[in-house]
Amino acid sequence: MTVQDDPSRRASGDGFVFVSGRLSLDLAGTLLWRRSRRIELLCCPDDLRRWIHQAGLLDTPGRMDQRALTRVCRLREAMYAIIRAWPLAPAPDSAMQESLAEVNEAARLPLPRHQLQEAGHLTRTGGVDEVLGAVARDAVDLLGGADLARVKECLNEDCTRLFVDLSRSANRRWCGMSECGNRHKVANYRKRQRQPH
Repeated sequence: MTVQDDPSRRASGDGFVFVSGRLSLDLAGTLLWRRSRRIELLCCPDDLRRWIHQAGLLDTPGRMDQRALTRVCRLREAMYAIIRAWPLAPAPDSAMQESLAEVNEAARLPLPRHQLQEAGHLTRTGGVDEVLGAVARDAVDLLGGADLARVKECLNEDCTRLFVDLSRSANRRWCGMSECGNRHKVANYRKRQRQPH
């Protein structure tokens, strides 16, 4: 299991979480609360560098600039739109056609270079093209594979995070317990406490 596939992995202190079960969905989750407050977690190129490293894509991401950030955020939004709308209508509107073209174009980019050192240490190198290629390839694999049927949106009405429900019973409700799941539990507990006995 790779770092980005581990649904229990969480970043500490900077708001990045890796709970979606797919790299593409974890990137989509860097824009929170899309229906209301819209909290952007990739505010600057250094945020992007940290996300790339924590996602396990590159060991030491090089300098990222505003153009790299814009490209990644554009792909993120295209993937989110496509995944939410999939399968597309027989004659998708121009916005969906553009989103699909964006994802397909990025999926043709090279992947990060993996090299195994003699001591057994794996190194992952590349730049923004390789990051885009890996994330878009993951989205294409998701849309064309069996995991798509297990994609859900968190049941917290404010949360818009998508995740792959890999639970045995296929009844996962929350993107993560430490965020939305625990909030729901606390709200239900308070509600029960207020009810007359």
